[in-house]
Amino acid sequence: MVCGLLPPRGQARAQEKPLMAEDVFKNVQVLKGIPVNQFMETMGFFSAALGYNCTNCHGDEVLGNWAKYADDIPVKRTARRMIQVVNTINKDLFGGREAVTCYTCHRGSPSPKVVPSLLEQYSQPPEDDPNEVEISRRVSAAPAADEILNRYIQALGGAGRLAALTSFVGKGSYEGFDSYHGKVAFEVYAKATGQRTVIAHTQNGDSVTSYDGRNAWIVGPDKPVSVLQLVPGGDLDGIKLDSDLAFPGGLKQALTDWRTGFPTTVIDDRPVQVVQAMAGGSRVKLFFDKETGLLNRVVRYSKTIVGSVPIQIDYSDYREVAGVKMPFQWRLTWTDGQSMYILDDVQPNVTIDPAKFAKPLAPAAPVVAPAKVVR
Repeated sequence: MVCGLLPPRGQARAQEKPLMAEDVFKNVQVLKGIPVNQFMETMGFFSAALGYNCTNCHGDEVLGNWAKYADDIPVKRTARRMIQVVNTINKDLFGGREAVTCYTCHRGSPSPKVVPSLLEQYSQPPEDDPNEVEISRRVSAAPAADEILNRYIQALGGAGRLAALTSFVGKGSYEGFDSYHGKVAFEVYAKATGQRTVIAHTQNGDSVTSYDGRNAWIVGPDKPVSVLQLVPGGDLDGIKLDSDLAFPGGLKQALTDWRTGFPTTVIDDRPVQVVQAMAGGSRVKLFFDKETGLLNRVVRYSKTIVGSVPIQIDYSDYREVAGVKMPFQWRLTWTDGQSMYILDDVQPNVTIDPAKFAKPLAPAAPVVAPAKVVR
């Protein structure tokens, strides 16, 4: 819950080992020893659990002033105690298993409810959330994963056409937290060899996510570190999954531990079939339109020190490019915000400079963006 920046460190040090929270932020006490990106995702977990944004916890003075995040205020002291309470419960009562988190009691409210609600007790219970890690342990009659995936490949244009698409460059508009929710230009570069880079040209500088097939970096004027290299685990697994989905002909081999048998659910009034798999060490769920066979949604789960957070991508507006159907729109939703990508033009099978997938350059002048708004 603390975000005061220490002086910048040299790039050589950043390449030697992943930066930990205490390397970058001041006054870190109970969240030491975790990578910077996981630290930020932990902040997102708190945001989702309490329905808060940055200023609700840290105060309005943090806007435009990273150092103020380090101030030791009562809300942060309470949060430290609550982390210790949750850790003690899980350790002493559940053998260290993650059975209780902040969200268990708060459920999106700053204050947990302690009195039962008769309205909730006697109302119709809400439907299961299809994005949960496990919807149900019941096994219903459902097609095998192979059948659903084969139908997906055919819906995209067939294995032959997918194999013939070796690269593409797309251009369009982007809208998100780092663009002040205004539309700006963006580009995506991708190769079937596993590389993918997305660049959004925001008002304060480029926001870049780059993956060279092995390493991934994130750069942005609103980020606490000029160039953040992702460590193996949830975020890197997610970046690789995005690259695999750009050329889905090899999806069967890219993911493992396929499972079906989940209840059919609905996205935008359309029935979808749910398939679960493992992307590296991260669990993911894929939602396929029951009628068209196309992929509508992917949800993956990134583990933080206080619990798992969902990252959701919704795909739409499929169009044909070189005989292959591609989504021209996708919406990214996670605990720290929501972003929208809309492609206007895609050029298939073009030569792409390898430098596009290399480690990005640091932005010229970091700028703190406005506080995230939850709900």
